[in-house]
Amino acid sequence: MSAILSVDRLTKTYASGFTALDGVSLDIREGEILALLGPNGAGKTTLISTICGITQATSGRVSVGGHDTITAYRAARELVGLVPQEINLEPFEKVINTVRFSRGLFGRPRDDAFLEKILKQLSLWDKRDQPIRSLSGGMKRRVLIAKALSHEPRVLFLDEPSAGVDVELRRDMWAVVRQLQQDGVTIILTTHYIEEAEAMADRIAVINGGRILLVEDKDALMRRMGRKEMRIDLREPIAHVPGALADFGLTLEQGGARLVYAYDRQATRTGIVRLLTALSEAGITVADVETRQSSLEEIFVGLVREGESA
Repeated sequence: MSAILSVDRLTKTYASGFTALDGVSLDIREGEILALLGPNGAGKTTLISTICGITQATSGRVSVGGHDTITAYRAARELVGLVPQEINLEPFEKVINTVRFSRGLFGRPRDDAFLEKILKQLSLWDKRDQPIRSLSGGMKRRVLIAKALSHEPRVLFLDEPSAGVDVELRRDMWAVVRQLQQDGVTIILTTHYIEEAEAMADRIAVINGGRILLVEDKDALMRRMGRKEMRIDLREPIAHVPGALADFGLTLEQGGARLVYAYDRQATRTGIVRLLTALSEAGITVADVETRQSSLEEIFVGLVREGESA
């Protein structure tokens, strides 16, 4: 799949000497959903702002659809839509006028049928004549998305789009994101709700300290780094792990009523059969067994910690 957006050795250093981006390189495939994950201050918003032309890079190059964001700024910027973290809207303006104005800023001809489609898609059509100040926080965030889509961009940045949005609106919003992807829009999102990235993203990029730590297909990342656990509930609690089971690296939980065994599910031998045999030989009776896969959140936390200790 070809890259619609390419970032090449991008650096941003402020006058204070703080480096927010440190040689970031990243190719984003056309039509994908890429989740950009990182802790606060990692460089996510700076990267997005630099790509969108809000912040000027110290060095490096960005191109969108083959257009350099410096030498062909207008052509590159027309391909990009941005939904920022902050809700910054004219409170007394009507929804429809706010969205129509954004389309006009990009020199697009008036197209009320297209704007109607967007507003209906975002459940805003019945509120089109209401002033922004009368809307809830979640609806205001939807207006931001409508504004970002008004000039028909091919790349859409969603910077914490579900912050402050209730569960129902968040679910609706992600349904809209899925539809946008089906319509051919490439989507880059940052989110603190990592379970959403796990559910929505095709690829994961992790950034910390202004550096990209990893870019990988989500499913491949989960298979490669996801730890598999077997939780063994015991018929009777035990005070400690018997010495005969020491080689299995077991941990004791639930007041001694549960043993947890971590293993590599892709290994030729997981050791599960040997463990169950050893438990029986040690006189420990098993009441129940369940397995679980590490979540993307656990993988993300581990990557960030590794990056900070490197």
